[in-house]
Parts: sequence; C-alpha cells; structure tokens
Amino acid sequence: MKRRLSAILAADVVGFSRLMEVDEESTVQTLNRYREAIDRLVTDHYGRVFGTAGDSVIAEFASPVEAVRCAVKIQNKIQLLSSGVADESRMSFRIGVNLGDVIVDRENLLGDGVNVAARLESIADPDGITLSRSVYDLVRKAVDLDYEDLGELKVKNIEEPIRAYRVVLTNNGQQTVGKISRPKKPEKPSIAVLPFDNMSGDPEQEYFSDGITEDIITALSHFKAFPVIARNSTFTYKGQAIRVQQIAEELGARYVIEGSVRKAGERIRITAQLIDAETGHHVWAEKYDATIENIFDVQDEMTLKIVSTVQPELALVELKKAAIKRPENLTAWDLVLQGMALANKHTDDDHESARKLFQSAIELDPNYTDAWSGLAWSYLANLTLKGPDERQDFIERGLQAAMRAVDLDDRSAFAHYVLGVAYVWGEQIDRGISQGEISLQLNPYHAQTHMGLGNRLDLAGRTDEGINKMEQALQLSPRDPFCSIIMAYLSRAYLSLEQPDKANEWIEKSVNLQPKNPDLRYRYAICLAHLDRVAEAKSELENCDKLQPGFLATRENWRPYSDDTRNQRFFAGIMRHRLIYRE
Repeated sequence: MKRRLSAILAADVVGFSRLMEVDEESTVQTLNRYREAIDRLVTDHYGRVFGTAGDSVIAEFASPVEAVRCAVKIQNKIQLLSSGVADESRMSFRIGVNLGDVIVDRENLLGDGVNVAARLESIADPDGITLSRSVYDLVRKAVDLDYEDLGELKVKNIEEPIRAYRVVLTNNGQQTVGKISRPKKPEKPSIAVLPFDNMSGDPEQEYFSDGITEDIITALSHFKAFPVIARNSTFTYKGQAIRVQQIAEELGARYVIEGSVRKAGERIRITAQLIDAETGHHVWAEKYDATIENIFDVQDEMTLKIVSTVQPELALVELKKAAIKRPENLTAWDLVLQGMALANKHTDDDHESARKLFQSAIELDPNYTDAWSGLAWSYLANLTLKGPDERQDFIERGLQAAMRAVDLDDRSAFAHYVLGVAYVWGEQIDRGISQGEISLQLNPYHAQTHMGLGNRLDLAGRTDEGINKMEQALQLSPRDPFCSIIMAYLSRAYLSLEQPDKANEWIEKSVNLQPKNPDLRYRYAICLAHLDRVAEAKSELENCDKLQPGFLATRENWRPYSDDTRNQRFFAGIMRHRLIYRE
C-alpha cells in the first residue's frame, strides 16, 4: 500500500437534516452553490477534493499552511454568500484540519489521518475551524490568526486523546484577527448543568438522565444567589465531547455540574461532580445508588441530594475566593458573602463586623436585595446576645431592612424568610408564619425557610408540625452553616413536649458545631438541668459568662413562648434546681 503525509481538511454542514426537512430542493441548490465555491478555493490553495459524500467535503493539501488558509477563506466566503439569509435557513459549515499519515487507494485516501480530521470537524463550532496539534505547530507563526488551546479531547473511535486548537475568527467576512464574543460573566457565580450521560446502553433510559438534569436545573434556579443557565442552552452540548472550560466560557458560567446515569437490573447509580470552570478543578463529586421501585421517586430523591449539597459547597468556594481578594476589588456580592459568614459565627463582634460589610455592599449597590436581607438577618440574629434596652431598636432596624429587601425583590425567598423572622421577634407570629409560607412557595429547597417556619410553628403551639419542618431543613442541607441554630430550636421544641432526652441529643450536636456560642451553651444548661445533671448545668452557665461577660444578665427576662404553661415546662429543670429563677 502506498502511503504519504498529507494535510486533510474535512468540512460538514451544520444541521443539514433539518434544512432538508424544511426545503429539500432549496437546500440541495444552496449546497451545490457552496461546493462550487469550496472547490475553487481548494484548487487556489493547491489542494484537491477527494470526497463529497452527502453534505461533507474532504480535501487533501501538500501543505498544512495552505490547508488552514483555505479553511479560513471557505468560512469567509460562506458568510458572504449567506448574508441576508434568515438564521433558520442559513447554511453553515464546521471544518477540521489534521496532518497525518494516509493510505492512498486510487483517488481516495484512508486511515487515521483522515479520521482525525473528521473528528476535529465534529467538535468545531458552527462557522468555526479546529486544528490538530500537528497542524497548529506548523501554522501558528505562518498564519496570522488567534488560536485557542482546547486541551486534550477524547473523541469517538480514536483511542488516544487529541490535542485540539480552535481558530479564532470574526464574523464580518474578513480574515482579520479577533476574539469571539462571549457572554459577560455575571458578578454572581452562575452554574451550567450539562445533560447527564446515559451510560446504561439503553436508549429508553435517556428520558431518565434528561429528567435528572432538568430537575436539577429547576431546583437550583430557586436559589437566586446563583444564576442557573437555561436548559435550552446547556442541552445544545448533549452528546458532544467539548472541554468544560470551553462550555463555561461560551455560556458565561463560573461552575459546571456534569454527571452520568447507569442502570443495571433493578439498581441505578448516579454520579455528579461540580467543577470550577475557571481552574478546571473538581469542587465536589459524589455517587448515589438506589433501587428502582418507583423511578420518579428516585429521580426526586437524587435531585434533592445533589442540590442540597451543591448550594452550600458553592457558597464555601466563593467565600474562599472573596477572602483572598484585595479590598479594592471586592464587589457587593463578595461583601455580602463575607458578611453572612461572619453573621453565622454568631458573636456580638462578628455581627457588628457583618453589618459593616452589608452596609458597604449597599453603598456599592443600593438596590441589592441580598445585602438588605443580610443586614436585617444580622440585626435579628444578634438579638439573642443583646439586653432588653437594645432589643427593641434591633427589632425595628431588622424589620425596616427586611421590608426594604422584599420591596426590592418580592421573589426573593431569603428576603421573605428574614421578614418573617422580624415579625416573630415583633410578636406577630401569624405574619411570621405567612412570610415563611411565601418563602417556601418561592423556594421549596431553602433550608433556612424550613427552619424558620418550623420555629414559628412551634412558637405558635403547632410543635409537631414545627419539628417536622425543622428536621426537613436538616435533610435539605446537612452541612448548612445554620445547622446549629436548627438543632437548638429542635431541642427547645422537644423540651416543650417534655422529651428532655431527645432535646439534649439535639443541643449537644448544636454545641459541638458552635462551642463558643453562649446562647447554645445556655440552652444546653437548661437541658442538663432537666436531666438532673446539675453540676454540668452549673458549669455550662459559667461558660456562658466566660464566653461573653454579662451574658446571663441578658437572659433574665427571656421567655421563648408566649404562654406561661410552655415556658414553665421549658425552664422546669433550671427552676427545680434553683439555678436561675423563672416566674
């Protein structure tokens, strides 16, 4: 067999079948006209066309430089011929160029040199050109264009990954150097959920993998802090072997979720990974196994597990990024993120620092809902550490900030949640419950709202319902920074039901998460007194004032419930052992 080294150009029409379905005769006429132009350009660059099956064109060149110059001229010519044509009728080509060893079979060429060119064509952008490493190394200095390194790509039926490069072209029909326009990345980190791969080998399972993807997109879209790229955009990459970084750049996304679904008999395994597109590093990866008894229940369960993990993981990664930025580069988003992290530590000093950050964010963006919500939350969460003289002022400030947040965006679940908290502190429990219900309608996956609504239901005497909501919150977000607060409220609820063992289990978990929080230590002492562990209860009360001098004085008039009966049940142990007097 005769062999030779050749530069192979492979071109193919994008969406040819769709165009044929719309208008066969017009499509064939257009294709013939374009092929005539392509043939002339190939000849002008000392090449020859040796394959024209269907809508494709395959040409051979002795020089890779001439092959790339011809590819650019072809794309420019097609754009000129297509000017004025409606987008839905427009014919565009993808082009791949490779330099490799080929087998000569009369007028035809065969072998990997040709196959790789065809695979490069399949991963090119519409109206774009993709080169192999062998071509790029020879033309990057000879052909004055910009090139983008796509990294090593695994392509169909080629054993080894291919190092590929994209030629950067403008869309004005000229061969000038220019960057392709990309969506501007938003200040807030956006997420693209790519279609999960169906690894089962069963086409009928395609609906399940697509369903998982769509459910994750829908669930994440409830979290307005992290914009989610629409399904119609991400599903255009279905089945394509394209680098995550390229997809993220084209969509304007900072993070990408990808995964796969594999079914074997009655079992199903779903894998998912969260990737930081700016670095290409995996932030988080997990696999989930389930038995298919009711496939739609499995779909819902898997969606819940993935979403409840992704949201707090994103917040942690973004917080780390914000922490290393120079102060002059901080955005309103960064400031709010840092403010929430400080507020979650729940000390007087941290709350004060958090409010300064929220105020700075508001100065940068007076209409930023999350900044107003964070400011309100810090005032209200700080109430448990304040004496009666300051509380009314903090309640009023928190209420005003929360109302401002809702006015700015009445679709914000967090804003409604915080407004509900403000109403509860203002002893308007019914309004607090109503705001919690609105928040859950806007985002049924919002763990804080489940926690807040559960707390309010307990305060309103609907303790069983409240416990259910708070335990749902922990299921939704098991690593949420607010877990310790949820656990403390659960402890109080179980005490009101006269179940001190259960109450103590929850408050111990809470204190382990935040050992320096005097409010949690105080609640722990209450539970220990119920269990007649008096010495330990006394020690915990001493710890409260060590952690925050004068803390116990702020608790002298604290009553969690509006009715005396439940308050007496709550404080029964501490009163019985005369550790702290309660009327």
